[in-house]
Amino acid sequence: MAGLVVTNPPRTPLADLDALAGYGIATVHEAQGRTGLLATGISPIQSGVRVAGSAVTVTVAPGDNTTIAVAVEQCREGDLLVVTPTAPSDMGYFGDLLATSLQARGVRGLVMDAGVRDIADLRDMGFAVWTRHVSAAGTIKGTLGDVNVPISIAGQIVHPGDAVLADDDGVVIVPRARVAEVVESARRREEKEALARTRYLSGEIALDVNDMRGLIKAAGIRYVDYEDWRGGRTQ
Repeated sequence: MAGLVVTNPPRTPLADLDALAGYGIATVHEAQGRTGLLATGISPIQSGVRVAGSAVTVTVAPGDNTTIAVAVEQCREGDLLVVTPTAPSDMGYFGDLLATSLQARGVRGLVMDAGVRDIADLRDMGFAVWTRHVSAAGTIKGTLGDVNVPISIAGQIVHPGDAVLADDDGVVIVPRARVAEVVESARRREEKEALARTRYLSGEIALDVNDMRGLIKAAGIRYVDYEDWRGGRTQ
């Protein structure tokens, strides 16, 4: 039965969220073993923005945004609202008024597997949104979903309090208990990439920087001079 609101769930600490926000989602996705990435289709309405927040999870009925209004009351500084409908819907569940209410509570953004509207206003406000659809179609009110329960969204399970990191590349979920570990792994990965970048700038190429010569040889690569290839001599 829908209508469950779980209050005061554990949250990812603000310091851990801020540390996580120092890295792009591609780095974090790799750093946690290529897990947690939301499927393509959940896209930002803005560019050049990266946020990390503690998930407040919401399910909504198709075409009804009542539960988003309920969820606002459960939000606090550093949270990020993660919303999915119980059946696919592209209607505009969320706009500038709900964003104003969330922004006043210190909420860092929204991830929505449905529709959002008032896009120009949201951009002007600086309220960060990642969504599957943009739609001016309004919703109704009166049917409940749930707040702060585990949800499935874009191929991932999100628990309330998990860390959500989002930027121009999409959205990645980091389990709350793993955030500090993943931040450290991301730091080491970026240090390694900085060294690789120095080698690229000096003129080296990926085959040598990434030690790929043996790999492509084992895979069966062949190099043939153009004239031999043109003459059909490829062995």
